[in-house]
Amino acid sequence: MKNDSPLLEVRDLTVSFHMYNRGLDRRVQKVISDLSITVAPGEILAVAGSSGSGKSLLAHAVLGILPDNAEASGAMFYRGEPLTAARQRELRGRDIALIPQSVAYLDPLMRVGPQVTGGKPELASRAREVLARLGLAPAVERLYPFQLSGGMARRVLFSTAVVSDARLIIADEPTPGMHLEQAVEALSVLRELADGGRGVVLITHDIDLALQVADRIAVFYAGTTVEQAPVADFLAGPEALRHPYSRALWAAMPQNGFRPIPGFKPGTGEQHEGCLFAPRCSERTGKCQRERPPLRRVRGGLVRCGYGT
Repeated sequence: MKNDSPLLEVRDLTVSFHMYNRGLDRRVQKVISDLSITVAPGEILAVAGSSGSGKSLLAHAVLGILPDNAEASGAMFYRGEPLTAARQRELRGRDIALIPQSVAYLDPLMRVGPQVTGGKPELASRAREVLARLGLAPAVERLYPFQLSGGMARRVLFSTAVVSDARLIIADEPTPGMHLEQAVEALSVLRELADGGRGVVLITHDIDLALQVADRIAVFYAGTTVEQAPVADFLAGPEALRHPYSRALWAAMPQNGFRPIPGFKPGTGEQHEGCLFAPRCSERTGKCQRERPPLRRVRGGLVRCGYGT
């Protein structure tokens, strides 16, 4: 039930933080640069990349919940209209729902049942269905968050977003702490919502699980988008992928030999003139170290590499 018109479009998002050193010496630290994604109704876009690549900051930027010392530029659109700060406040928790990483987002003073339904009695039946699918008994609805194990709290947090009427769900690492069967079931719920016309951004380290449910994968590296590709390309193997880092991610998967690449990604705030991946890329040239390539369309996907084919 996919629709070609984007539900969410992020163009060239840059996020910087205003920091202070000793003596009130102020500096600006850029964490995300030129990051772009789109997600359509009926689609799951998986966002993959190592820790610190900007995945969670993307979610917070879309929702308008960046810290006060953050500064964002670029353009974001929701259903074709600019996603202004006022519109973010209007849509947040209604049309756009977040499954955050931390279970600390659960209200410690409220029982599970009302948190999952958002206080809407008409969602009670749907809430019980989702909780049951995730292996939580009806009695859990009467508990407080402190009475839950970490895995139970994770499943409750997941349920609060998927029982809502939100058109766009941003799931930020929704499955850690779940057993494999529970994680698979949770992602099946997201797949069903997408098949019903919702849009889902699935932020994850677990590419294997993402490949089971996603339509496309956006690969992030050091705070920027280096590739967007259909899931079929990851399943086909490295020859179908466009960027050297995407091929390195594929090779690092256990079933593909768990082969790491040498070197380290740039530290947060480090400045580089050329391609951010160039220091670790076996295919780099002098041009790669001087010029930052734009995101361009290649073979039905997008790649930020001057030599990606």
